[in-house]
Amino acid sequence: MGVVFYLLAALRAHLRALGWFSPSRPEPNLAELLDLVALGTVADVVTLDANNRILVEQGLRRIRAGHASAGVRALLCVAGRDPARVTARDLGFYAGPRLNAAGRLSEMSLGVECLLCDDPDAALSMAQGLDALNRRRRVIEGAMREEAEALVARIGLDEADLPLGLCLFAPGWHQGVTGILAARIRERYHRPVIAFGEADDGRLRGSARSLDGLHMRDLIATVDGRHPGLIERFGGHAMAAGLTLRCGSLERFRAAFADEVRRELGGAPPVRELVSDGELPGAALSLATAEVLRLAGPWGKGFPEPLFDGRFGVEDARVVGGEHLRLRLRRTGGLSVPAIAFRQASLVPRAGDDLHLAYRLDVNEYQGSSSVQLVIEHLERAGGPACG
Repeated sequence: MGVVFYLLAALRAHLRALGWFSPSRPEPNLAELLDLVALGTVADVVTLDANNRILVEQGLRRIRAGHASAGVRALLCVAGRDPARVTARDLGFYAGPRLNAAGRLSEMSLGVECLLCDDPDAALSMAQGLDALNRRRRVIEGAMREEAEALVARIGLDEADLPLGLCLFAPGWHQGVTGILAARIRERYHRPVIAFGEADDGRLRGSARSLDGLHMRDLIATVDGRHPGLIERFGGHAMAAGLTLRCGSLERFRAAFADEVRRELGGAPPVRELVSDGELPGAALSLATAEVLRLAGPWGKGFPEPLFDGRFGVEDARVVGGEHLRLRLRRTGGLSVPAIAFRQASLVPRAGDDLHLAYRLDVNEYQGSSSVQLVIEHLERAGGPACG
């Protein structure tokens, strides 16, 4: 999106120099597109270098000031996010998935129409349709993830026994959801993953997700070079790629992919690392600190949000939404604080457990009130293994 924005700016400057604009043909105000630039940049997980952070920040400012397009406002509305307090996380985790749901389950025209729509009521109707598609996508993804977890369990009962690269396929998997499935399995097992769905003609179409330091598109190109004719077509970039296998090629590709990943990673499983900014003093575990951090963004790829760690006692823990953990924690000698751990329902601690956590400080907004909460990235019993 940033490239397109600057291309338009250069074209406008060129036309200005030619005297093309006039009172009857005024110059376009490209700032009106910055909300779309921000949404596209964040949703596509583009690195937030200095330039992209400026674009995203300016786009967020326009949204907060009420100058967003009708489509962007509608997407935030159906997601329950307040445009006046929108952050890059809201674009990436709420607006983006609903916009992408159309392309995953049907075709992208509804999402494009929503973004181009100038009528607030029509945009809201389209956003509601996208929200329904996204709910359907979640159901499909949940079923596929259960199957994928079972496949991984059959490959190796112990995570250390798993191949360094995972190739997964089951009949009936929806091709439009394999990308997000690959991302979920990558997060769970910290391995590069390719998930395949079967096309009507019997070919397998895969979506690949990688780890930092392993260029997925180049790795697939190497497999293609070593095994001509195995891959029909492929493309992508360092962290994500897509490919099509010829009929009957899955097992040969799976072996070739595992060999190449092993060669790239030196034969050792990748080590999961979390870089902490340290422990927050008790007085800083507050709504005021969370608000400061919220507005200090935009945070994203290449410019991560601050991550803290510390020890907490568990007062209460329960599963919500079928896959998330809701906890009430207490700092030693400190105040009680709520926390959420997304997609970590398998790691339920017990009341009284002493945990070592890596977490972000977040603002939880509910029914018009705001409070501080911890968003947990990793939890383990203090001095022991991860919970589970």
